[in-house]
Amino acid sequence: MATCVILGAGKGIGQSVAKEFNSRGYHIALCARNKDKLAELAQQLGDDTSTWAVDVADSENLKQALADIASSHGEIEVLVYNAYSAEMGKGSTLDVAKFNQSLLVNVSGALVAAQAVAPAMMAREKGTILITGGGFALQPFHNQTALSVGKAGLRALSQCLHQELGRKGVHVATVTVCGIVKEGTAFAPDAIAKSFIALHDQPKGAFEAEITFTGK
Repeated sequence: MATCVILGAGKGIGQSVAKEFNSRGYHIALCARNKDKLAELAQQLGDDTSTWAVDVADSENLKQALADIASSHGEIEVLVYNAYSAEMGKGSTLDVAKFNQSLLVNVSGALVAAQAVAPAMMAREKGTILITGGGFALQPFHNQTALSVGKAGLRALSQCLHQELGRKGVHVATVTVCGIVKEGTAFAPDAIAKSFIALHDQPKGAFEAEITFTGK
């Protein structure tokens, strides 16, 4: 059975994307720093779900977790990178150490995760790496300097991987969410999750690098 890994799983987009792939028969590996908080989500999804304590800012922990997931539950066919760090602050006063820490979550973790799963995906010429982007990548905001830089860097990373891996059958793409995720609005997580599925369903030769979700 193929596995879908959700890094940065939790309520909202992570939960909705997990439900979509679970309904298609994937084993869902829910990953976040606090494994206990994933228990409720796992219970909602059913038996074919596992939870993993993973810190995406710790590259060795992240690589080992992905290897353990593949060993326990089968090939990782879908990787969803939904982790982020929203360190508030303006560029003129933002603490550099906190800025660098945010980049580990917002950008470097995605690189480590992609490098961990890409070799097996390329060998099979099949796999999907989906990344949750944000509108700050397109319209940065001064009081969210760290997240703005992080989302811009994440978008660039995703597009570089898209160019490199797409020709080898691996679809790397970003869903850039240009609004505040909230139930009962145009940015409801279930609606956003449809864009992740739409990208996953695209055939080789028709891979898109990005869907910009504007709620319209």
